[in-house]
Formats: sequence, C-alpha cells, structure tokens
Amino acid sequence: MPKIAHIELPEFPLLLAPMEDVSDPPFRAVCKDAGADLMYTEFISSEGLIRDARKSRQKLDIFSYERPIGIQLFGSEISSMEEATRVATTANPELIDINYGCPVKTVACKGAGAGILRDIDKMVRMTQAVVKATHLPVTVKTRLGWDEQTKNIVEVAERLQDIGIAALTIHGRTRQQMYKGEADWTLIAEVKNNPRMHIPIFGNGDIDSPQKALAYKNKYGVDGIMIGRASIGNPWIFREIKHFLKTGTVLAPPSISERITACKKHFHRSLEWKGEKLGVLEMRRHYSNYLKNLPDSKIFRSQLVLMDDIVAIEKLLDEALAFYSAMPDLESKVMHQMKMQQYQETEPPYETTFIDG
Repeated sequence: MPKIAHIELPEFPLLLAPMEDVSDPPFRAVCKDAGADLMYTEFISSEGLIRDARKSRQKLDIFSYERPIGIQLFGSEISSMEEATRVATTANPELIDINYGCPVKTVACKGAGAGILRDIDKMVRMTQAVVKATHLPVTVKTRLGWDEQTKNIVEVAERLQDIGIAALTIHGRTRQQMYKGEADWTLIAEVKNNPRMHIPIFGNGDIDSPQKALAYKNKYGVDGIMIGRASIGNPWIFREIKHFLKTGTVLAPPSISERITACKKHFHRSLEWKGEKLGVLEMRRHYSNYLKNLPDSKIFRSQLVLMDDIVAIEKLLDEALAFYSAMPDLESKVMHQMKMQQYQETEPPYETTFIDG
C-alpha cells in the first residue's frame, strides 16, 4: 500500500490531476463520487495568494467529502512560494503540492511551472524552502525535462527526494511537447525502478481507459496513476479503472440517467460554491462533455450554453433525460459505442511486449 508520509492510500491509487478551470470543488465532487482516491485543487499562484487575491484565496476552499486532498502551488520566486505555503497550510489540506509541470507560456516563460526545469538548482532550493515552511507532506508534479536534450528526471527525482518530498508525479512529456504526441513512460519507469528511490512515484499522461491503465501499471510499475483530461465529462473513468483492475472485465459505461444526474449535481455544486451568476456561466463549458455521444445533443447544448435561469436549466436537463429515455435501445447503443471506443483506443498497449522499465 503506497503512503504519502502518514496518508494511507489504496493499493493502486487513482489521482485526479489539478486542472485550471476544471478541477474546482464542483468537479471534484463528482470525481470523488466516482472513485478518485486523491485529488488536488486547481493550481494557485503564490503571488496571488500572498497578495490576498480573491480568486487565489477562493481556490483554498476544501470540503470534508474531498479528503484526502492537496493544495497545489506555483510560482517563480522562492520567498513567495515559502510564504504561500504557510498560507495554504492554514487551510488544513492533507498535503502541499508544487507545480513544476504547467507548460503554458504565461506560466513557464516567467520561470514558474515547467519553466523552472531550465534551472534545476533553483528548483531544488525552492522545494527545500517549501518543505521547511510546512508541517504537511510536500509532493511535486513535474515533467521529464524542458526539451528532448534535457530529460533529466532521474537526477531531479533523486535530488527532490533527498530534500524531503513525500511523493512525485511525473507527466511523460517535456515542456516543449506541451500536450502533443504520445507520453513517454519509459523514464517514469526508470525513476520508479531506481534503487535509490523510496517515495511513491505516480505516472501521468494519456491514461484514458481501464485497459490502458492496466497495461501501463503492468509495464511501467508505477505506484499509481494520475488522470486529467480523460476525466472531463467522464468522472466514471475512476470506477471503471478500479473495476477492470480488480476483475479484468469492462464495467458498463454510465447510464444516461447517471450522466444527467451527475451533470445536475455538478451544476448545483457550481451554484453553491461560485454563486448564481458565475456558477451558471462556468458550467456552460461542461454540458457538451456530459452529453457526448448522444444523438441530437446539439439541440440541448445550444440552449444550455445560452440560458441564465436556473429553473429553466434544470427543466431542460430533465427534458433531455426524458428525450433520451424514450429512444428504444439508445442506452445499449451508446454503451456499445463507448466500449468499442475504449477497445480501439487501447489496442496498441496490448500489442506491445511488456518489459520492465
């Protein structure tokens, strides 16, 4: 059983990746319902936090149903990260996570996120300052390196462990790759199989089905996996992976009723946390994901993204459920289609010979 300091986790934990404008408390609620074992806040700017910016402070909100949960911080100044860590610690999460993986220009080109991969000595100093600034376990999420010429994650992992981090999540791409191409897990496996390493190593990148999760678990030997984009509109991926790992059989995809119910719960949580105006507005980006693969879903999506009235939105979601429930055999057709997509997407790992790291 992997442990992050005193935090006990299941045998092969599934982590929800911190995603800006996605992994907020409303989204985390539906992911926790579906089986996510460890979750993180959206990443929080250290500068915004110490300057008491409203948006940064609001991201510190955590709820009992989310635990265990980590607060993720990013920044380019060591003193700011140190101070922000003290502030974040007062929110009483289970751990503090440092973002050394965000590749977007507005973050990386200022020396934060993946930008710090160009200065590993500073990365180590910053991490050490964060570790010393809190009594909580500190974890790190990072990438293989800045570019193809600087894939130094094996050395980086050793140095970060030596100064006291409690776990490491590695995204199998460089900053230069952004999110393009296929994630390379071979170096993640090399870190995991390094006899010097004794902290949990979690892999991240391209896990979008139960079959791929099992294939990568067996091939690369990581302690758990972190799931990001594949969970958007599909929080059930966590329970599907757990079922497949346990039984070797594919769990039926969520029913249409489950999808609409989860969408409504997400909507209600959004209203509770963000307020009516912002809650309605920011929920609009999620409707198409919950209605994915359903015929004629544009009829409902085109209205939902324009509506401001809460009662009208709830009524339209109920109408969508009634509309699809009246379609003969739609449930089985949609489930079959989703199953076939999973098998097609995960065929390559099964054709590959499994070898150790």
